[in-house]
Amino acid sequence: MKTLYSGTTCPFSQRCRFVLYEKGMDFQIIDVDLFNKPEDLAVMNPYNQVPVLVERDLILYESNIINEYIDDRFPHPQLMPADPVMRARARLFLFRFEQEMFCHIPHIEKGTQKQADKGRQVIRDALTQIAPVFAKQKYMLGDEFSMLDVAIAPLLWRLDHYGIQLGKQAAPLMKYAERLFSRPAYIDALTASEKVMRK
Repeated sequence: MKTLYSGTTCPFSQRCRFVLYEKGMDFQIIDVDLFNKPEDLAVMNPYNQVPVLVERDLILYESNIINEYIDDRFPHPQLMPADPVMRARARLFLFRFEQEMFCHIPHIEKGTQKQADKGRQVIRDALTQIAPVFAKQKYMLGDEFSMLDVAIAPLLWRLDHYGIQLGKQAAPLMKYAERLFSRPAYIDALTASEKVMRK
């Protein structure tokens, strides 16, 4: 049995729950109060952060590492490309998501007004830049749902919560977002707190 230590409002934890439900696996989720973390979390993860996946003697942290492990162990449906070149490109995209967008989330949530405003602008510009892609294809890598879609979905879900407003040119991106949000696994993976973010 796999156990995922997951923050109820953590976008990175949401990625892992999304993958677990997509795979239809047996697992349990332990909800972690991010303001009152259990002591054993710091033992499992030296950064004292969620998500953390525990399976027998294996302990993993960092959402992209957890999700690739799950995809390798349970390859149906496969979420990372099978081709080595495409897989490398996908990993590069995942790295860019972290460096160009997700790294600004702590500033929006806990930073100064100036840091938050800058973070919102950077994310808005990055999303607007990729929006035209979805006028021509259903998902990040074409017609096939992949780990890239998993990675970006929690950010798109939280746009209003983070105060990020996109212009009309981002309309294809928002239609893409609704495709992600309508997936049964996405709906199943939502916590009650995450559902409130969209009300």
